[in-house]
Amino acid sequence: MKPTWSEWPETTSKLWQVARLRDYLRERVIPFSAYYRELFARQNLNADNFKSLDDLRRLPFTSKADLVADSAHPHRSRELVLVPETSVLTRKPGTILRALWRGRAAVREEFEHEFRPIFMTSTTGRSADPVPFFYSRRDLDTLAEVGRRMFEVCGATREMRLLNIFPYAPHLAFWLTYYGGATFGVFTASTGGGKVMGTEGQLRFLRKIQPDVIIGMPTFMYHVLHLAVEEGIRCPNLRRLVLGGEKVPAGMREKLIHLARQLGSSKVDVVATYGFTEAKMAWAECPASDASGYHLFADLGIVEIIDPVSGEPVPAGHPGEIVFTPLDSRGTVVLRYRTGDIIDGGLIHGQCPHCGRVLPRLIGNISRRSEIRSMMLDKIKGTLVDFNELEHVLDDLPHVGAWQIEIRKQHDDPLELDEIVLHVEHPVGVSEEKLIHELDTRLAARTEIHPNRIVFHNADELRRLQGVGLQLKEQKVVDHRPSAAAPATQAGALKKEEAT
Repeated sequence: MKPTWSEWPETTSKLWQVARLRDYLRERVIPFSAYYRELFARQNLNADNFKSLDDLRRLPFTSKADLVADSAHPHRSRELVLVPETSVLTRKPGTILRALWRGRAAVREEFEHEFRPIFMTSTTGRSADPVPFFYSRRDLDTLAEVGRRMFEVCGATREMRLLNIFPYAPHLAFWLTYYGGATFGVFTASTGGGKVMGTEGQLRFLRKIQPDVIIGMPTFMYHVLHLAVEEGIRCPNLRRLVLGGEKVPAGMREKLIHLARQLGSSKVDVVATYGFTEAKMAWAECPASDASGYHLFADLGIVEIIDPVSGEPVPAGHPGEIVFTPLDSRGTVVLRYRTGDIIDGGLIHGQCPHCGRVLPRLIGNISRRSEIRSMMLDKIKGTLVDFNELEHVLDDLPHVGAWQIEIRKQHDDPLELDEIVLHVEHPVGVSEEKLIHELDTRLAARTEIHPNRIVFHNADELRRLQGVGLQLKEQKVVDHRPSAAAPATQAGALKKEEAT
C-alpha cells in the first residue's frame, strides 16, 4: 500500500513521482495543452523520455516571460489550459467501458468535473501584466486538500477559531485559506483585508471573535496587531500567527511575537507559508521554536533546486532557485516553472526533527531575484543592490517598526545619480540620532550601502506610504525613478543642444 503523503521516504517519493510524471504527460499534458504539445514536438520529446527525475533537465524551463501574451501569441493564457479533444477522450477503452456501465451523461459529467475551467486566480502583476490561472472542479478539490494538509502541518485543531485577514481578491492565499478551513472543519472568519473592511474592521473582529489563529500577510498583520496594542485590545486565546504572501525574516517573527504578548497571549507560534499562483498550491512550516522548513507534498508536484545562472540542478541542501512541476493539475498547467525565488538552505529529504513527518522540505530564507536591482550610485558604473538583504536588516532591528525603501533620482533629475531614501516609523523611546547611526552602520556592514536620507514618520503616515488597506500587498520597496524611456529622451535632447 502506498504510504500517506507525510510518510514518503526519498526513494519511494522519487520513484512514484517519475512514474506519475510519465503518465501525466502522456495522458493529459501533451495531448491537451497547445503550448506543451508544440514544445514537446519542437524538442522531439515524449513522455517515455523521462525515466528518472534527472531526465527533467531535458525539458526547457517555463518562466514568467512565457506566460505573457505577445503579437505571435495573443491568447497565451488559453494555450496553457488543458483543453481535451472529445475524440481523444471518447476512444479510450476505459472511457468506453465507463460509458457502457454508467451511461454517457455520467461520463460527460466526469469530464466536466476534470477539465472545465470554473474558477480563476491571478498573479499580482508587479513585475509584468497579471496572468490568469484557471481551475477546474478537480483543481478546487486539490486546492481544498492542500489547504487541509497545511492546516494539519500548522497544528490546527477543529476547536480553534481562525481569523483570515488576507485580501479578498483572485489571490491564491485567500482562497487556499477559505477552502482549507472549510475542508479541515475549523471555524474561519474572513475579513477580506484592509480594502474590504478597513483596519478598524479587523480590530472589531479581533475583539468579537477572540481568535486562536490569525492568518495574513506579515506587513498587514504587523499593522493590525500594532493598532490592537495601541487600543488596548486583549487576545489571550491567540496561539498561532500564520503568514503568507511575503518573506518572513527572523526579525519580523520576533516583532509579531512581542505584539502578541502585549495582547495577552502567553504562548504564540509564528508559522510561515510559501506558495505562488503558478503552482496553484502552497506549503507550510510546522510550529517550532526555529523555522522548520516548508513541508512539501511529493504526490502533487516535483520541486527542483537549480543554479540560477547555469540552470543545472544543485545537490541536496545547497542554495538555488526553486522550480516547480505539478503532477495532477488541470486548468492552467506550467511545467518546470522558474519561480525566481532563491532558497538559501535548499531542498532536503528525511524526517522533520520537529513534527516527525517524512517528506521533502525547503529550508532557509527565500529571496527574490527581481529584488536585486541595478542602481547608478556613482558616475562610473552601475551597482547591483540586493534589496532582499536590506529588508532583512530593517526587519531584524528591534527599534524599527514599519518602514519603506524608496528609490529615486537625486533632485528628481532623470540624468542624475540614484539615491535610496529610507522611511521609518518614528521610534518610541529611542532618539532619532541614535537610530540613524544604528541604521547607517548596520546597512553599511551588511550591504555596503549608506542610505542617502532617513525620514521619520508617525504610524499613520507610514501606513499611507505603504498603501495599507489599499494595495493587495503593502509597498515596502518603491521605485520612483523615471522609466528608462524618459532619461533616454532627455539625454537625446541634451546631445542635440550640444550639437547645435
